[in-house]
Amino acid sequence: MRIKLTVRPFIIYVSGAVISSIVALVVLILYWPQNNSSGMVKVTIKQGETLSAISQHLANVGVISNQRTFQWAVKVKGLETNIPAGTFRLKDANNNSTIIWQLVNSAPELKKVTILEGWSLHQLAEYLTTEMGFGINEIIGLSQDNAFINLLEVPSNNLEGYLYPDTYYFFEGDTPRSVLTRLVKEYKKFWTDEIYSQAQEMQMSEQDVVTLASIIEGEAVYDDERSVISAVYHNRLKKGMKLQADPTIQYIIDDGPRRLLNKDLEIDSPYNTYLYNGLPPGPINSPGSKSLYAALYPADNRYLYFVAKGDGYHTFSNTEREHKRAKRAFQKIRRQVRKEQSN
Repeated sequence: MRIKLTVRPFIIYVSGAVISSIVALVVLILYWPQNNSSGMVKVTIKQGETLSAISQHLANVGVISNQRTFQWAVKVKGLETNIPAGTFRLKDANNNSTIIWQLVNSAPELKKVTILEGWSLHQLAEYLTTEMGFGINEIIGLSQDNAFINLLEVPSNNLEGYLYPDTYYFFEGDTPRSVLTRLVKEYKKFWTDEIYSQAQEMQMSEQDVVTLASIIEGEAVYDDERSVISAVYHNRLKKGMKLQADPTIQYIIDDGPRRLLNKDLEIDSPYNTYLYNGLPPGPINSPGSKSLYAALYPADNRYLYFVAKGDGYHTFSNTEREHKRAKRAFQKIRRQVRKEQSN
């Protein structure tokens, strides 16, 4: 009996010492000082980085000086897979616990991204490569991925025309997939019940609307001409005339945009509306809402032709004779401009 009374306090003492040692070790790991001499440090965590890669990256930018204790601290907190991707600003992060808390609980910085009306898929991919750090081939490849396109319920074999132009705010760690998904979701907001009803009344598929809108986007400079240009194309389609839309030629030449040559109009491509009747196979750029609306609500006129005036506006004509006269007037203006530029 005397032996039992002696052993029990010893076990309690040893257990307490072990627990105290573990607690002390955990506290030591969590609050292990990191020799971060900067008050504010900008850090970017890439999507899919492992804990080892994250700690190496933090060490490279001078946030931590001891990678092992940082990794232990993350594991002790059970946050090994909870560090989000993105760009963060760490303030006075001088120990493991503070660094981890700021990484897990701070919102990543937002990146302002503006997609312009009339951009082709290639132009958009180049822009996202510059602004978001994506690979251009990754964007284009994803835009042509049938499984991804079907998931987004886009009625096409690529996302050309369906990446809605607008200003967006993304986290710097966002993926190409999440960014393209957001652009398509914004596009889908245009398609209200009224818009679907109008498309049915015009006997146009969704693809038809976006394709025609992209041509209007390529032609129009000023908003008050969009519905008039739309009417010209609708009138020509009804009469079985070729659209002869210059933006479709700009789309298929390799060195555009530039002044078109007669030989360009002879390029054998289904997008060449000088050679083939009807709409091209799909959109040629990302049209904005005003061009989409114009495609569905053309002006009431009988125009079949238009030509640039040189100031962004166009001269519209009912007959080929009127059109040729307007073209001669424009050519005269262009010659005068060249003459003035050469002097």
